[in-house]
Amino acid sequence: MEDKPESVTGPAAGPASAPGAETGAETGAETGGGLDRRAELSEFLRTRRARLKPEDVGLPDFGRHRRVPGLRREELAQLAGVSVAYYTRLEQGNGRNVSAEVLDAIARALRLSDAEHAHLTHLAKPKQNKKKPAARTEQVRPALAQLLDSIDGVPAYIAGRRSDILAWNRMAAAVFGDWSELPVQERNWARLVFLKAEYRELFVEWDQKASDMVAYLRMDAGCHPDDPRLSALVGELSVKSEEFRRLWAAHDVKEKSYGVKNIRHPLVGELTLNFESFRLSDGTEQSLITYHAEPGSPSAEALRLLASWGADATKAGATGRSAPSV
Repeated sequence: MEDKPESVTGPAAGPASAPGAETGAETGAETGGGLDRRAELSEFLRTRRARLKPEDVGLPDFGRHRRVPGLRREELAQLAGVSVAYYTRLEQGNGRNVSAEVLDAIARALRLSDAEHAHLTHLAKPKQNKKKPAARTEQVRPALAQLLDSIDGVPAYIAGRRSDILAWNRMAAAVFGDWSELPVQERNWARLVFLKAEYRELFVEWDQKASDMVAYLRMDAGCHPDDPRLSALVGELSVKSEEFRRLWAAHDVKEKSYGVKNIRHPLVGELTLNFESFRLSDGTEQSLITYHAEPGSPSAEALRLLASWGADATKAGATGRSAPSV
């Protein structure tokens, strides 16, 4: 039997859902409010369902005339063991009174990752936290700032909410650029990646860096959908970057952990660096991120050379200024 297209009666989709459509992010940015949590929940579930095919979950595929991308709501509800009407209400953004057990069943049916499962829970059952002053600037503990300064030869920095860059050591400036020359509001990884041409050149796999950056912001948005500063950031990037709009509309989420980054440095050439992310346990939601090279590798020698250049390398960073004479 041929499928009928499913109607979407829930909240409006996120950016790029339709040409010229008003988005939750843009509305929040204009009014000073946060992101629309119901719209976020609705679109997240819809996009996760759309990426699955019946054969992916052991269901029969009754022909090529499916007009619905991915699984139908009926199929997803069957897999999760809930009624179609119940799941439809949830996908329309109505997560009131949904139990953790039902969310777990839906997460299993959708084959969600741990990060996606956590994101779904944040959207459907937001924690009733005491609101912190929205305009308060995040602070790095003095002892932590001292620790950064004492880390020699390893690029390291502290990142906070919304991908803000809060503190860094000399080697981080030598590799990524001297962030002290930027206004405080521009010390933000998302802004740098999408709005600064030199960072497009700095990251060899820029597309992956951009995708990861948006996924981190999505994770933050799930935890803090009422954050007006995050909404304003998303709204600004949606207006200024077509790539950001496309990636934001995908609703992918990810937690920063560890991996490898290939850097195209203007002074020492390509660097292959391993990064590690350490979430601080002091309730600040800040993370310490470090980069290191394999011992004895050309990248390790390049980092040693940058360290030996001192302030000259720090001033150059990602900006492509001339190398000091040696």
